[in-house]
Amino acid sequence: MPSPIVKVGLSCVALLSASVALAQEAADLPPDLPINELQVLGTHNSYAMPADPRLLAYAEKLMGGSMGDLVKKMPAPARALFQEEHPNDVTLTEALNYRPLPLPQQLAAGLRSLEIDVNPDPEGGHFLDPAGYRYLRKQGAIDLLPFDTTDMDKPGFKVMHIPDLDFRSNCNTLVRCLTQIRTWSDANPKHVPLFLLIEAKSQALPMFPGATTEPPFDAAAFDELDREFLSVFSRDRIITPDDVRGDYPTLRAAVLAHHWPKLKDARGKVMFMILTAHGKSGTEAYIDGHPSLRGRVAFLRSDPADDYGAFLLVDNAIARKDEITANVKAGYFVRVRSDIETYEAKVNDLTRATTAFATGAQVVSTDFPVPGNVYGTSYVVQLPGGSVARVSPAFAGH
Repeated sequence: MPSPIVKVGLSCVALLSASVALAQEAADLPPDLPINELQVLGTHNSYAMPADPRLLAYAEKLMGGSMGDLVKKMPAPARALFQEEHPNDVTLTEALNYRPLPLPQQLAAGLRSLEIDVNPDPEGGHFLDPAGYRYLRKQGAIDLLPFDTTDMDKPGFKVMHIPDLDFRSNCNTLVRCLTQIRTWSDANPKHVPLFLLIEAKSQALPMFPGATTEPPFDAAAFDELDREFLSVFSRDRIITPDDVRGDYPTLRAAVLAHHWPKLKDARGKVMFMILTAHGKSGTEAYIDGHPSLRGRVAFLRSDPADDYGAFLLVDNAIARKDEITANVKAGYFVRVRSDIETYEAKVNDLTRATTAFATGAQVVSTDFPVPGNVYGTSYVVQLPGGSVARVSPAFAGH
């Protein structure tokens, strides 16, 4: 039986451990710093697990080889935008050569932005039986990579990159992903705010026989998305467009006035930002009836001139470096990528990452936040300074 001295020592250790867990991270940051003057590191497709290589090989054959072959078939305007946002000619397998840790491990490693792709499933069961696995089974495959079907038969948003092809996830429903994030947040209540990118998916790739079709991301789906956010995080734990707008006539006006919450008031909270692959046409239903996002839970990917302009997404920091910095200084919240389609890890080149951080963008997203990758290079992206957050270079000395 431990002596009284040992018992006291164990109690002190327990108290010390608890105090560390509840410590205020990035404590050197000014408490009155507006959150748009932060810079953090995040991940892209944060939930993903590797797709079956046989499915990728099948898809590559249909596509004709590299991503460049697919791009050649696009209309000129779409091709120009795609080539800017996807500047590297890689195969589909290379594009998906990332292996993110489970969400709680990413948060523990210091990532403060996560990206989750959500697919509407209002009836439940829509994504329960992927056509890609049906195809492989018909070819005699019996060694399919595990696919978690827990709650896939129930209504609610499902988390995956591409139905039938790249559908394996570390958390297969939005509620499950958000619950993991909230559990971590509950245990670390003084964390800097978490910036959660939510991609609203509404277009499948019909590559396999009996391919899955995506339910529409209509007004009802967006209303349900807000409800799912609030089912996991209470309103007082979320930074919303209404919080930023305040008494300003539009969200954009508030943003240009730098009317963002202070860090001291934003700790322990999350901020949702919605994007789609279809630009504004994919998000009109979220705005309809909510001018300037009044009453909505999430921000929307926007252009600077939009009355709801607040969150900008610019993948290619090299192509738009000066524009990004100007928008950050103006008050907008910007996400950029430090690596695209894993190319930078393959060739071990940190040029894009260095440029991304230098723009001052509030979120710099990477697929390689920890050492080790499938290419065997030393490529890893970490926030300069070694903390989980720093003052954005765009506001250094401000």
